[in-house]
Amino acid sequence: PARYFDTKTTEPISFFLSGLEELLAWQPNSNDEFNVSAVALVKRQPSLQSRRPRTLVCHDMSGGYLEDRFIQGSATRNPYVFYHWRYIDIFVYFSHHTVTIPPVVWTNAAHRNSVPVLGTFITEWTDGEKLCEAFLAGGEEAFGAVAEQLARIAQHYRFDGWLVNIENKLSAAAVGNLPLFLRELTARVHSAVPGGLVIWYDSVLKDGTLRWQNELNDENRIFFDACDGLFTNYNWKEEQLERSQRLAGPRQYDIYVGVDVFGRGDVIGGGFDTVKSLRLIRQYGLSTAIFAPGWVYEQLGKENFLQNENRFWGSLAEYLPTHSICTLPLTTSFSLGMGTSTFLDGKDEESGPWYDLSAQDIQPLYPESQGGLSISCCLQDAWCGGSSLQLQGTIPPGEERVAVRLFSLQMLAPPKLFVTLLYKLEGPQSDEFTVALEVTTWDSGICLEGNPTSLPEPNGRYYPRFLPAPPPGLTRLLAACHRGSHGWTSRCYELELQDCSLRDLSVIISRQQPSLQETSFTCLLGEVRVLDTASLEAPPVQVHSVTASQLWWQ
Repeated sequence: PARYFDTKTTEPISFFLSGLEELLAWQPNSNDEFNVSAVALVKRQPSLQSRRPRTLVCHDMSGGYLEDRFIQGSATRNPYVFYHWRYIDIFVYFSHHTVTIPPVVWTNAAHRNSVPVLGTFITEWTDGEKLCEAFLAGGEEAFGAVAEQLARIAQHYRFDGWLVNIENKLSAAAVGNLPLFLRELTARVHSAVPGGLVIWYDSVLKDGTLRWQNELNDENRIFFDACDGLFTNYNWKEEQLERSQRLAGPRQYDIYVGVDVFGRGDVIGGGFDTVKSLRLIRQYGLSTAIFAPGWVYEQLGKENFLQNENRFWGSLAEYLPTHSICTLPLTTSFSLGMGTSTFLDGKDEESGPWYDLSAQDIQPLYPESQGGLSISCCLQDAWCGGSSLQLQGTIPPGEERVAVRLFSLQMLAPPKLFVTLLYKLEGPQSDEFTVALEVTTWDSGICLEGNPTSLPEPNGRYYPRFLPAPPPGLTRLLAACHRGSHGWTSRCYELELQDCSLRDLSVIISRQQPSLQETSFTCLLGEVRVLDTASLEAPPVQVHSVTASQLWWQ
């Protein structure tokens, strides 16, 4: 069927639903199993509900369902990818179809990086008016059926809720039932999807007229009170931020102030001036909804996209609270879910472009380039997947080392950690440097390394012991320690900690010899793994009753 499979290639594709009939007729179907997310939403710290401003990204690109609709990937050259997941809290996939089900590749990538994904339920223009009249003016049974279907769809495809966008005027009967519909939808999503969300877009008012308010006020508050948040329109002024904050009271973080990166209309700042809008929003302690950050890709061109993307998000980083990893194992090859080649064990196995966001790895922090240090994605060489993480910089005269923070962590350390690193130093002076990992812990008087006789480190910095060979019992699994090839170096480390909470994982690049010269380095990171040794020694879970379906023999 054309809804589920591409008519040209027969490959499985993601899809949307048009109109009320398609929504009400929707049932789970064996053809759409490819569309069910295979990655559960990974826990994070602090949790999404914590008391701090949040960042929502609303992805709207050329009508949606572009190459990202191909569930098993495509041979797309220079595709759009998003990878600054550590800096955002919610991802919305937006299109102008009535029911936008997020392409499953986005849900997989976001979930792996602890970010929930929302679809969009939109009505607009005169068709939207008719649609709303049919289900809202029809009373509880009619709007209850729509709420139930939307909750079932999110539950079935394993994404996390809805942005609701009613952009047409409503009759008195329809608008009277709208808050009841929102309450019903929110309750159903909360019960069907753990951590589920329903967010309302600032559009229609309590009297049914369509007039964007650019703030929370008495005209639209009734909808805010009925769901998990309000996404405001983009043409606000500072006094509207102040009024929204005052009216929201304890729910100020549920107000997502809209920022259009394309800078359409009367706005404070878009493009590379988006930071001006964001600075002001954060002064009032409000959350933000960054709309169409694909501007970087669509306006500045595909060729320098990764460079421009790092510049764009780097310019905002100061105002984007990050979230930390709080579960092990942590294992990543830094792949973006795209590439110009496919690498395996450091070898270029297959040349040619590919794009599959489901194959995107856990992404690190990408701090703004500072003091001669930059972190970027390298597509020319990788250990596994399509890219590696490139660290470039200089060690200033008289200094011995530079530290690059890769991940912030927030969890109790297991008694014994096993850490592996694969890296490659490039350039003529590569033999002048050493590369090592550093683990920092949250300051606590009781945290000790190794046996109880060792003293706590004054600054909570620990350098895992280098293991020339893996400990017995782990040899088979960790053949990793001897697998450097194609110029890559492999290192294994062990760290024993008592009563410690992990804080950061950094890579340290040091000079072999002290020098009064400035020294430049380029280091590619191919893979990092942080494992709880005890869980590695446990026998693997037995798998039963495997079935295979949707086979295509060639």
